[in-house]
Amino acid sequence: MEINIKENWQKIRTHFSKSFGANMHVSIASVNKENQPTVTPIGSLFLNDNQTGFYFEKFATKLKSNEKANKNICVLAVNSSKWFWLKSLFKMKFDEYAGVKLYGELGIKREATEKEARAFQRRVRQTKRLKGSKYLWQDMCEIREIKFTKAEKINLGKMTKEN
Repeated sequence: MEINIKENWQKIRTHFSKSFGANMHVSIASVNKENQPTVTPIGSLFLNDNQTGFYFEKFATKLKSNEKANKNICVLAVNSSKWFWLKSLFKMKFDEYAGVKLYGELGIKREATEKEARAFQRRVRQTKRLKGSKYLWQDMCEIREIKFTKAEKINLGKMTKEN
């Protein structure tokens, strides 16, 4: 079910924030030169104020190679919080988006600004003292920009009609 991306952008951003809180990632679908789809989990996607976003490209090797053949992507964010789902099932409706798909196009790859790097560090700060944190999130310095053109909420029948 398509939703107006401009009018609902803040609501979409809120949904993505809640989804990250529950899942720690979103899924980005792309298509390679053989027209085969692939899905990449990304934990570093950020949405800006103006229907654009970016992610840190350190591990996104499939997205990087697919971008040469086809810049179009689809990002799926699902709020998988148990409490959100239990509350919604009890009420027999979702008061907020259960899931949102954003369609867009990959843009330029560039060095992250200081502000972008700080935003990422805030996202992973709770893991700083864990051994694996350094291995995963050290040297996150290059981002890929995204421009979003279309948004859809996922359809779960009667429970998603009103939100």
